[in-house]
Amino acid sequence: MIETRQRGDVAVRHPVWHRITGTRHAGLVVALALLAAIGLITVPDTFATSSNLVSVLALASTIGVITVGMTFVIIGGGIDLSVGAVMALASVWATTLATQSYGPAVMVACAVLVGTGAGLVNGLLIAYGRLVPFIATLAMLVAARGLAQRISEKRTQLVQGANDAIVGLSTTRVLGLPLLVYLFALVVVAGWLVLNRTTFGRRTYAVGGNPEAARLAGIDVRRHTMLLYALSGLCCGIAAVIIMARTTTGSSTHGDLYELDAIAAVIIGGTLLTGGRGTITGSILGLLVFTVITNLFILNGLDTSDQLIAKGLIIVVAVLLQRRNILGGSP
Repeated sequence: MIETRQRGDVAVRHPVWHRITGTRHAGLVVALALLAAIGLITVPDTFATSSNLVSVLALASTIGVITVGMTFVIIGGGIDLSVGAVMALASVWATTLATQSYGPAVMVACAVLVGTGAGLVNGLLIAYGRLVPFIATLAMLVAARGLAQRISEKRTQLVQGANDAIVGLSTTRVLGLPLLVYLFALVVVAGWLVLNRTTFGRRTYAVGGNPEAARLAGIDVRRHTMLLYALSGLCCGIAAVIIMARTTTGSSTHGDLYELDAIAAVIIGGTLLTGGRGTITGSILGLLVFTVITNLFILNGLDTSDQLIAKGLIIVVAVLLQRRNILGGSP
């Protein structure tokens, strides 16, 4: 089945793509409804409360921002294993005393610049150094985590009282929701617009669907690949600001296994691992499915190991369904 056809620098989506995407989104909505029903049956006193809803959205916000960047990278035919470690590094760098002495604006700028810089290094190694994305980002995962430990001396660094504006993202509420949830929503909307309404988004589909055809159509594939990883790093920097607001700390342990959660959300949302197909909407729905599952396990007092097993099974099923759609979806 051919899912995209190149026309200039535009990836034109095949009708089969629309049918599969619509079915996948509907299935995720049904899955969320079923999980909500399970929550109302098993823990009716706590699941439907406003505090639990806020808790779910706050947890989704951190990983969700990373998931937006991961969606771009995977649609573009890559993978980024370093996102959790880059977020930790950005949070540690931004909470050093030297940085905090300049105020919250410098802290935010530091987190964003560190995240973007790490993503840019990934992009340069992959696009121009010809490294396999798995190897390049795995190396960044190890290096970023180690650098975060070195900078913090393996200690948790607190957000100082003078920087209440950072913590205010978590404590200040508008219409009952923390500001960090609105920040997450802003990133999702911006990601959707870029992917669906700009040349950059169309080129991302083209590069992921067929890099050689994209090159022949005049797209600078290496430059675009580099920018995709820089975008992923930018999202990690924003996520670092959110995690600092939620925990009031910067730590080298932040973001542990976040890369797996983000990749799993993207896969469940219908993004093809080989690139060229995917949506921001699907990724966010996949993220919410995972977040609600985590919440249900916590509320029901179930073991963390059981939660990981359940997530692993869901990922396997999602990939098998992808293969079934690809192999059996020809018009």
